[in-house]
Amino acid sequence: MPPGADAPPVEAAGRYFNGASARPHQVCLRLDGRFRVTGPGVARDWNPLDLRAADSMPPLMRVGPAHEPERVEFSDDALAAALAARCPDLHRRDEAGGVLRLVLWSVAAGLSVLLVAILGVPHLARLLVPLVPETVEARLGATVEPQVLRLLGSPPACTEASGRAALARLVARLAAAGQADGASPSDLAVSVRRQGTANAFALPGARVILLSGLIERAKAPDEVAAVLAHELGHVSARDPTRSLIRASGTSFLLSLILGDLTGSTMIVAIGQALLSAGYSREAERAADAHAVGLMARAGGNGAALADVLERISSDDDRRGTLDLLRTHPLTAERAAAIRALAGPEAPGRQILSAEDWAALKGICGPSP
Repeated sequence: MPPGADAPPVEAAGRYFNGASARPHQVCLRLDGRFRVTGPGVARDWNPLDLRAADSMPPLMRVGPAHEPERVEFSDDALAAALAARCPDLHRRDEAGGVLRLVLWSVAAGLSVLLVAILGVPHLARLLVPLVPETVEARLGATVEPQVLRLLGSPPACTEASGRAALARLVARLAAAGQADGASPSDLAVSVRRQGTANAFALPGARVILLSGLIERAKAPDEVAAVLAHELGHVSARDPTRSLIRASGTSFLLSLILGDLTGSTMIVAIGQALLSAGYSREAERAADAHAVGLMARAGGNGAALADVLERISSDDDRRGTLDLLRTHPLTAERAAAIRALAGPEAPGRQILSAEDWAALKGICGPSP
């Protein structure tokens, strides 16, 4: 029989931690012949002889079964005194070697998860993307788009009729040019949102969002068309879906380390990954090449992609912002490669008429 088992029971309020997350559970503690922990969804019955005290700052006391992750915390002097009297091994420490082994195993486990997150998940994403059916990818895009728009501040859609008609003609022209190599999805959806940032985003399911700031800062229709063609390159390569698998997979693995398995980090990562996708250099080069080829087949100026990226880069340096270059970093080598692919005759082409370009510039209507 544990010492003091026939003593009157002692009760106090406390907090229970299950060892898998940092979320506390409010519980009632009772010490009689056993140490009982009860609360909503919690029912524990521990032998007082198995209890050990963890380091804490008085009056807080933290106890739990030896070699188990579960703990309770409380700040009741009477219960603390009763535990000290009835639990002879309460303050006994494990041998240093056992603690060291536990620490080393914990570090090794954490490093292994991080290595899988850094090296394994990106490789897994490359393998999984071809296996995702287009119907599933379309549903994923429909789910993700509202998250992305909320992160952007819920910008309204630009619906001025003549501007929408000009955009539809531009999209149709690029889509028809893409049919030559089978790179144009049949369910392509392009929208413009009133937002002062000069940027564009490709989403899963052949969805592309253009922000009105990009159209406002463009000097020619081919600059907008080239950026759109670049995003279509990411769509064709399924880069957005690959980024989401990589981002959410890494978030899940990191959640294991942090003890947060509620899924909240994954939910945030899905939308945030598309706003700061950080595609690889290889993916950016492939999308650039796709854009230049698509613009050439559509009768436009593929070199305009380098023009608009350089202008935004110069403007952003002065304004201290990032805009399009945050997700599509520009280098001198990249701009030179775009112009080399486009060829010297490219600047003489124009993909939209002056009338359509004026309509596209006004797609959001008068400035509020």
